[in-house]
Amino acid sequence: MAIAKAERLMNLALCLLGTRRPLSKRELRESIEAYLEASSEDAFSRMFERDKDDLRELGLVIETVENLDGEMGYLARRDSNRLPPITLDAEEAAALGLAAKVWQQARLAGAASGALQKLRAAGLPEDVDPYEAHSALEPRIPVHEAAFEPLMLACRDRRPVVFDYRKATAAHPETRHIEPWALECWRGHWYLAGWDRDRGAERVFRLSRITGKVRSRNGAFTVEVPDVVTVRETVASWAGETADRSALIRLRSEAGYPLRAKATSVRELGDGWDELEIPYGHGLDAWLVEFGPDAVVLEPAELRADVVDRLRAVAKG
Repeated sequence: MAIAKAERLMNLALCLLGTRRPLSKRELRESIEAYLEASSEDAFSRMFERDKDDLRELGLVIETVENLDGEMGYLARRDSNRLPPITLDAEEAAALGLAAKVWQQARLAGAASGALQKLRAAGLPEDVDPYEAHSALEPRIPVHEAAFEPLMLACRDRRPVVFDYRKATAAHPETRHIEPWALECWRGHWYLAGWDRDRGAERVFRLSRITGKVRSRNGAFTVEVPDVVTVRETVASWAGETADRSALIRLRSEAGYPLRAKATSVRELGDGWDELEIPYGHGLDAWLVEFGPDAVVLEPAELRADVVDRLRAVAKG
């Protein structure tokens, strides 16, 4: 059985690499003997989807293209599946090996293991063991959101997605149609950058605010993916990291520790309240709303007005 599957995967890979135009599922079934022997169309479809996913897990870049008749076709361009010679010194190979330790999820562990085997072939010294504990500190990137894996795969495969998203200032989620570009972790939270089809603009979404399932959609992207996607810079600007002014915030004692971490000065006011001076930049009003009644803006007046407007919008639902 294992030999038969390996042969089937090899034949599918050769078909996809050898074509100059996208091949439909029907054409692929007619070209590969194992697919012709499938007991039914449903059995073939399940087999083909598993094989396609397996090839992608092995590193083959398979493109999905829709023709003029709306039929989906598949191909693997040779220029997208050819790598230049790779040479790594001991430090570079060790750094890449260490990066493979970061992922805790089982789905990513398999990909990391396969990548390490390729690193060995590319020059990772045998005496460098990336899984050996060299220190009491070990890198980890936590992923608790159920939306992470489907979005990661959608970014990789360039597939549009649909999900329900609740903004910080909204009482109810809204449906968003997104062309996902990249995922990045910033200060313990995962964010997705992509093209919002409904708004016709680039947007960044915090994964913890996605509700329900992420649903994939057929079809190609309508907007070209930028060479550089600045997720962290965008989120930092929204969080006031690029601030050029200061704001005075009255904060309830023993509350709002993220605000206290940003404060340039803290003064006790008594009666269970402190006064904080924090950097003020774009997006600070949306962040302050998350602290509810524990935070009150003293100045500037425009920031106070923005926070009040957002709180009223939430109250109205």
